[in-house]
Amino acid sequence: MTGVDALLLALGALTVGSAVLVVTTKHLVRAGLYLVVCLGAVAGVYLVLTAELVAWVQVLIYVGAVVVLLLFAVMLTRAPVGASDDLDRPGWPAALIGGGAGLGLAALLVDAYRWTAVELPEAGSAERIGEQVFGSWVLPFELLSVLLLAALVGAIVLSRPDIGSEDPDRSAGDGSATGDQGRSR
Repeated sequence: MTGVDALLLALGALTVGSAVLVVTTKHLVRAGLYLVVCLGAVAGVYLVLTAELVAWVQVLIYVGAVVVLLLFAVMLTRAPVGASDDLDRPGWPAALIGGGAGLGLAALLVDAYRWTAVELPEAGSAERIGEQVFGSWVLPFELLSVLLLAALVGAIVLSRPDIGSEDPDRSAGDGSATGDQGRSR
């Protein structure tokens, strides 16, 4: 076993361990921070595999943007930050489904490749990836940015109690409520 293999195993164990903590913790903010560790370890795996561009995109997009958006949404919606006992459910159905899905995927991969060596394609460059993302994949890229913007606007609207609520003081000032009361007398 080489040093690269040991580093990949350590990063894989860190990724799996923090992913388990994400779904098992009762604290929402801690789950977000464990998600940062998990996604950072995946970026470390990309660095070890000499895919530097993918690693930095992982850090910038997922760790930098998505997790920050998640934490801002939690703060803006004033969701409970601490442990929440009212959402507890038995974990064995999820473990059973997840384990079955994992075993099914492992069996599918073993059956598909039969432990044979696979030839890797030619290594890509940042220029080729940029041509693909901003050439043929520009519409999904822009739709994703609109989706993230809509999620942020939705979090702001949900966090403001004065938007969308019926205020009795405001409705009395428009004359419709007093006009109905005047006719009933």
